[in-house]
Amino acid sequence: MQILRTFWNSPVGPKTTHFWGPALNWGIPIAAIADIKKPPEKISGNMTSVMCAYSALGMRFAWMVQPRNYLLLGCHAVNETVQLFQLSRCAMAHYYLPQKNQDPTQP
Repeated sequence: MQILRTFWNSPVGPKTTHFWGPALNWGIPIAAIADIKKPPEKISGNMTSVMCAYSALGMRFAWMVQPRNYLLLGCHAVNETVQLFQLSRCAMAHYYLPQKNQDPTQP
């Protein structure tokens, strides 16, 4: 019971925005993970790039704010990873990156 009371009254506990902000922010990486099954032609390169920048800035904020917000840091780290994967899918779909099945000897 003491562990729950400590968590409840902590500076990043459920009585603060340091908890509920990151908890609700998890919807962004969950949606990005769900979009992995969609065709890469539907990915917006501009929006995915903005999401990458947003998550990079969010990770820095989560690390610098006192007390450190590890829940927010984890959320943005997962989002950054998924968005970079989506950006690579978009780039391959639009032929900005070489396809994996191409023969390297062919021009």
